[in-house]
Amino acid sequence: MTERRYEPVTLGEIKELAEVGRPTVSNWRRRHASFPEAVGGSESKPLFDAEEIAGWLDERAVPDGERHPDGTLPTYGERFREGLRLRRLVTLGHGTLGADELIVRALAVAAMEGEGGGSSEDSLPAGLLADFDAADAELLRTVHGLIADLGGTGAAAEAVLRLAGRLESDLTMDMTPRPVVELIDALAQPVLSTAGPVTMLNLCAGTGDVLLELAAEDGENRVAAVEPDALRRTVLRYRLLAHWAAGETFVCSDPGELDEYRLPFDPFTEPDLEPVPQGFPQADLVVADPPYASGERERDEEGPLRWAVETLGRLREGGKGLVVVPSWTLSRPRGATGTANTRMREDLLKSGAVEAIVQLPRRIHTFRTGAEHALLVLRGTQPPLADSRVLLIDADRLARRVGDAWQQTVVALLSNAGTPVPQEAQRVPVAGAGPGSSYLLDGRSLLPAHRLAAPEKGLDHFAATVEARQNAYVALPHLKQWIGDLGVGRKEDRAGHFKVGGQLRAGQLRLLPGHRIRESDIGDAGVPVIGREEMLGALPIGERRIMLEDLAAYPQSLMTEQGDVFLLTEHGVRTQVDDAGGCVLLTPVQGLRITAYRKYLTDLAEGRTARPESLWMRPHALARLLAAPRNQQRGSGSLVRRVSVKDMDLPHLPAEEIADLEAVLAETERHRADVRRQLSALDTLAERLAAGVADGDLRLRKRSDPGSRV
Repeated sequence: MTERRYEPVTLGEIKELAEVGRPTVSNWRRRHASFPEAVGGSESKPLFDAEEIAGWLDERAVPDGERHPDGTLPTYGERFREGLRLRRLVTLGHGTLGADELIVRALAVAAMEGEGGGSSEDSLPAGLLADFDAADAELLRTVHGLIADLGGTGAAAEAVLRLAGRLESDLTMDMTPRPVVELIDALAQPVLSTAGPVTMLNLCAGTGDVLLELAAEDGENRVAAVEPDALRRTVLRYRLLAHWAAGETFVCSDPGELDEYRLPFDPFTEPDLEPVPQGFPQADLVVADPPYASGERERDEEGPLRWAVETLGRLREGGKGLVVVPSWTLSRPRGATGTANTRMREDLLKSGAVEAIVQLPRRIHTFRTGAEHALLVLRGTQPPLADSRVLLIDADRLARRVGDAWQQTVVALLSNAGTPVPQEAQRVPVAGAGPGSSYLLDGRSLLPAHRLAAPEKGLDHFAATVEARQNAYVALPHLKQWIGDLGVGRKEDRAGHFKVGGQLRAGQLRLLPGHRIRESDIGDAGVPVIGREEMLGALPIGERRIMLEDLAAYPQSLMTEQGDVFLLTEHGVRTQVDDAGGCVLLTPVQGLRITAYRKYLTDLAEGRTARPESLWMRPHALARLLAAPRNQQRGSGSLVRRVSVKDMDLPHLPAEEIADLEAVLAETERHRADVRRQLSALDTLAERLAAGVADGDLRLRKRSDPGSRV
């Protein structure tokens, strides 16, 4: 009888090892006659041969799994086998040994087995022998089994690190996501593939995901890695040894230690040469992925952009830097005084070092789902400021269009081999070229999602508007006269645009924040409140109200005026004009007030001449222009997509065109309100008829046709 390699498994263990739900395993067993028979146990807790289960699961692909390099999907059998191999480690991890300590000792065993090419204890990192000696017989046997099963110490080390998540170790939280690793590798290959030795520096290297993927250590290249955290630095060293990639890799805890770097020498061929500190040379390639969360250290000189500044200082002429930063470092506006973050950001732009800003797809970090990230592509050769342009790439929007091919598209755009779509990629000058020009040193957000906007692609606005007018003419015959009077023509020159943020700073607009009001203070009497529900149409305006005496408990609250515009900028832009005023806004709803509009209304009310040219913008025009598609697409945010009001733009239009647009839109809104009232009346009628018949109290008949019904 053949001895089983693994102990039999229960249905619960199959669920855990294959990483599926318990109902999935039950359905597999019930619906597939080919599912392996039990080899023991009881009827309520059967046992199954692990090898037979693995073979059966090999035929079932994981539909949402990360594809192999050959394009095939992983199978549940692969997951199950890896779980079997690591099951003993999981058991050890749930014992008295801590998760991080277990991982370090297991990696020490793999590192000692591989030795990284070293032949003596002097070539091994400090602490490795101690961690190896601390591994008990069970851990040694388990890791050696992994090495034998997977065919190498490097593969065994990777299997141990993948176990970190199941052991609830914090090591996994800061690992660079696989898609980002692949993008950095693709962008770095032109540098690494050049003839001759290459100098590479990995700042904030973590546990070595990027460093190992780049495979820069080939015996000739000079490689260094900086990692401030002691635990991750230990894991990095052992991981490199397990992969036989340690070689001459210099690992340190602070960038300052790079200045104490000693050039390596061979004591056998150069016995008289003394290791003199010369500092790590300027690098051909510098990469970094600092583990920062959203909003951290904005006013601190040690904030995330410090790594970009450090990268630039370590690059040689013609070198390339790739730095992952949280997107808030790019989106926070400068404001009146600025912060350390905005100062470093502007210094990078002024130096001409920023070649591209790639906004990465949202939720790309498994453990940092609430934060967005971007990749800064820096160049060692820096053009004059007047000639400097930055390629902005919205890879989040790009990924929604091309799927998994977004990395290749980004690489093509950076190498000028791809044709950019305006909403996804544009080259923007760093400094202003003239009045009204768009440039990056204007203190606003640099995030591609906030900067990139273009007319709707492939759309003839004139033809589409004429068609819409004809459709309205047919659908609303009672409005034929009004619709026929709408004159539509083409503009000879396309209008320019300006940012709402500039109008706010100039005092032409005022931003009204929403307020947080306790639900218990909101009732059905008092002044109306406008919240998310009202903007989405889930509740009619006026149904929710707050008494003035209750509102007095919120001294920061403001009441709206006639002509203010309500905005909800979550998952798009929704706007509405306040035709009466006297409302209170609930967060996340905001308001915009045209500061000159109140005086305009006062002049009209008092019989004074109110010239149309006195208003640069009007309420209905403002509301509709803000909600235009070019502003809808500017959303950012990993969990909730929000559009920054300050980064929306409006067209430059003469006062008379604004007045005409306002008149048409106001009349359109009046007709829409009439139609809504008609629909509401019909909805109420249908509801009451159905309710009366359902309760058995009504009998309906059509008086105009008393005959039989077919």
